[in-house]
Amino acid sequence: MSGSAAAVMTKPAFRKVQWLKRDIDVERRGDGTVVLKSRIPLQPYEKHIPASLAKWAKEAPERTWLAQRGGPNREWRKVSYGEAKRTVDALTQGLLNLGLAGRPVAILSGNSIEHALMTQAAMQALSPAAPVSPAYSLMSHDHVKLKYLFDLIQPAVVMVQDGPTFEKALNALDLGGVTVVHVARPCDGIKSVSFAELAATPATADVEASIAQVAPQTVGKLLFTSGSTGMPKAVINTQEMMCANAAMMMQVRPRDPSDPISTMLDWMPWNHTMGGNAAFHPILVDGGTLYIDDGRPMPGQFDETLRNLREISPTYYANVPAGYAALAAAMEKDDALCRSFFKNLSIMAYGGARLPDDLYERMQALAVKTTGERIVFYTGWGSTETAPTSTGTYWDTERVGLIGLPFPGVELKMVPCGSKYELRLRGVNVTPGYFGQPELTRKMFDEEGFYCIGDAGIFVDDSDPVQGIIFAGRVVEDFKLTTGTFVHVGSLRTDTIAAATPVVHDALVAGQDRACIGLLAWPNLHACRQLVGNPGLSFAEAVKHPEVIACFRRGLEAHNRECEGASSRIIARAMLMVEPPSIDGNELTDKGYINQRAGLERRAALVERLYADTPDQDVIVLR
Repeated sequence: MSGSAAAVMTKPAFRKVQWLKRDIDVERRGDGTVVLKSRIPLQPYEKHIPASLAKWAKEAPERTWLAQRGGPNREWRKVSYGEAKRTVDALTQGLLNLGLAGRPVAILSGNSIEHALMTQAAMQALSPAAPVSPAYSLMSHDHVKLKYLFDLIQPAVVMVQDGPTFEKALNALDLGGVTVVHVARPCDGIKSVSFAELAATPATADVEASIAQVAPQTVGKLLFTSGSTGMPKAVINTQEMMCANAAMMMQVRPRDPSDPISTMLDWMPWNHTMGGNAAFHPILVDGGTLYIDDGRPMPGQFDETLRNLREISPTYYANVPAGYAALAAAMEKDDALCRSFFKNLSIMAYGGARLPDDLYERMQALAVKTTGERIVFYTGWGSTETAPTSTGTYWDTERVGLIGLPFPGVELKMVPCGSKYELRLRGVNVTPGYFGQPELTRKMFDEEGFYCIGDAGIFVDDSDPVQGIIFAGRVVEDFKLTTGTFVHVGSLRTDTIAAATPVVHDALVAGQDRACIGLLAWPNLHACRQLVGNPGLSFAEAVKHPEVIACFRRGLEAHNRECEGASSRIIARAMLMVEPPSIDGNELTDKGYINQRAGLERRAALVERLYADTPDQDVIVLR
């Protein structure tokens, strides 16, 4: 037996997860198109999202549904299913009294207990909840996107957590005929109703009558796309879309009744489909408990997450790779944190970017040290238009970078596109279209009704599709070098970021109509500070620090050695950037993703420096 085979055999087992069987029908067409779908039918699901709140308010009224820290001592404030249902019904009555006539309820602020309760109330009142990225209010200087979305959906109600915090944004809007609701403080000069006042409205029979009218095709939410290629689009999320998608996610990883109550600690923003749908809905449908994490995987903000994880033992945990990197670094120094984190954990999920291999190994080493078992890493794939996840890695896999296989109820069409496939989706979880934009809706679907998502993928093994699909980037991001070599930007970008870990947070891949590939990278300031032992290191200092540059260079050189002979993957020049990505400049989407095209256009001067005949001292020349 070879040493590698023996090493694989001696690896500790994964903690047991009851995965759905991978029973996939594979249709291969004469033109090379492949269509995949599960032979297992989708399980039944609720008529609408608020039905799950009503169910658990009846069956487990004292169980905590939502919890969030607050007050001067940052103690947990907890809301049970029973209490939540009573408050939601009162809010529903308050909204009905306003005569919304189906107009949306826009929520400008971030995750909060009140945000969750208002969302359920809006749905019960037959008005779509429309959570808007707080960045459009708080980080934007011109509020162009906020005003555009406001004009597009014309909400009847606008809710903010704190009036003064959102004063500039509110003053930028035409609030004629709009009811403003504030939670904490009113905003001077803007008439508003307090959340507490609305939540004290006595519920009447009108509430049940309104709920009875909520149908599967009723619009439950309007979720906005990132606006990476223009202004954001309002994606219609019907009740059936959201309920079916929650059922899909739960069906591929069913929970045993003897397991601990589903518990999550999560920070992902609810204006984004991954946080607001993929994380929020399954925990509600399953009658679990969601702890709202006010921490973020960013320097100075992750301590809040660590504090929470010392008290909360999740059964399911999701984060972006940067979050896992910070968590691994903390747990490597804190056995008590390890024990709390892994105590009840069955699955770790990641998204937003490929999980670096070394980070995967570090997390598994911590799991084995603490529990004697490995914990499977899970990920899914989809978009705002698919409610969101349409595929998942629902088996014990050690491979990162996969997007898995289709869920029950989803068809995945793979159309040949060079050396990879363009991915398209059809299923009950796919949106009927964009709110108020029929012309864009018509362009969404192909001749067979498949949604053209714009992503690309390849098989792990073309002869055995059941091994899964690897994400291969965005079709529209790819380009050719002057040599005629085709560069697949998505996979190259994630691989170079992983190679340059931990000092790189994100990057832009340049090279269209150039002779070679260049990389403009944003440093991971937290990791750079740890590397050089200087907690006060600034961005400007980080990009010029010899140790940071050396680490960056080593990572890219190692990547290039692995890709020797493949000019489509070799990084010839690279540079670290000081200025963070801009939301107003469309470089950074509200989901935190980088828009390649907008970034390269906005930083054209840096691209020219990257490719100068005589590069300056900030450019790292690798070949």
